[in-house]
Amino acid sequence: MKFLLFGMAVFLGFDSPCYSWGFYAHKQINQLAVFALPGEMFPFYKRNINYITEHAVDPDKRRYLVKGEDVKHYIDLDLYERSIPLDTIPFTYKEAVQKYGKDSLHANGIVPWNIQWKLQELSAAFASRNELLILKISSELGHYIADAHVPLHTTSNYNGQQTNQHGIHGFFETRLPELFMQQYDFFVAPANYIYHPLQFTWEAVSGSYACLDSVFFYEHLVQTETKPSLKYVFEPKGTSLVKVYSPAMSEKYHHYLKGMVERRMRAAIFAVSCFWYTAWVNGGQPNLDDLRNKNLPVIDSVNLELSGDLPNQKMIGRQENE
Repeated sequence: MKFLLFGMAVFLGFDSPCYSWGFYAHKQINQLAVFALPGEMFPFYKRNINYITEHAVDPDKRRYLVKGEDVKHYIDLDLYERSIPLDTIPFTYKEAVQKYGKDSLHANGIVPWNIQWKLQELSAAFASRNELLILKISSELGHYIADAHVPLHTTSNYNGQQTNQHGIHGFFETRLPELFMQQYDFFVAPANYIYHPLQFTWEAVSGSYACLDSVFFYEHLVQTETKPSLKYVFEPKGTSLVKVYSPAMSEKYHHYLKGMVERRMRAAIFAVSCFWYTAWVNGGQPNLDDLRNKNLPVIDSVNLELSGDLPNQKMIGRQENE
């Protein structure tokens, strides 16, 4: 089955927030992961696909409101590792804390372990048959897994600030998907049970880290190859015009990357579905057919603070949008 993405254009300017994968891409990853679930889970997730989709972006919204949220989205592997394979940082949280100290470890990002904690929370939600928690944690777990598949979420040079490539974060993770996502083939295999979730997560993070050389090299190449007058265009966003990388320059960067964005997003979709399935199995494989909390609101009381527009202020912690 080939999943077809349909029509929604999102235009983000350099003065607008740049999120991992962009709001639209995060929503699509969660939405498409639903279709890889087994028959015992698919009807429940399909009934609630709007909730799963809309709440995919809650963790990024929370970065404006909650101190300590930002470190859950990334890990600066370049501060530990010189190259692939990863052989310096311990994979378990306990051993990593013992080696580096909790404060230092958290300052450099904890996304691999945050995914394990969210998996445990989702398993507990399935065991307790708590529909609202199942949906809430499923949505957020999907977000963090998608983040782990973003190359720029594995480096302290996350926005090119160390290499005079300011703005690469939004260029790779938002502009390219918004322009080319409808061309992608998001065919993924059915969800599998993950016997070793921590190892699975580190393989995803390692795969992202391995992409960084190409992400930075080809961005620099297209910057040098493109005339300054052809780098940017103004596109409408609501009632305003915003400055964005031009389609021609974006096309060139996308071509040089040889399908990397598509591959990372497809891997994220498969991983999200596998983690949801694994949590369901670990939670006792409850029958989800009778979990029918009628009229479930898109914005629940637990996340009421995330409803409405984002505040006009900086993220708390790492400023990925600068």
